Amino acid sequence: MLNNLTGWHAVLILVVILLLFGAGKLPALAKSAGQSARILKSELREGATAPTPAPSTATAESSAEPQPRVSSTPPPPSTA
Repeated sequence: MLNNLTGWHAVLILVVILLLFGAGKLPALAKSAGQSARILKSELREGATAPTPAPSTATAESSAEPQPRVSSTPPPPSTA
């Protein structure tokens, strides 16, 4: 599909992108795309090397206890 693209096609695509985004926004767009790619790569590397955490029993025990109920209505005014 991309085999039929020539140099003129690339120039036309670049002109359309320039018209859509403007010359001032293109460097910021390229910078943010590069930063996003770097962050994605570093997160993928960290995720591949990080061990999976063991399940904790402390959270299961604490969630079994009933939580006190908190009323959202204010107390009635006192008459004293």
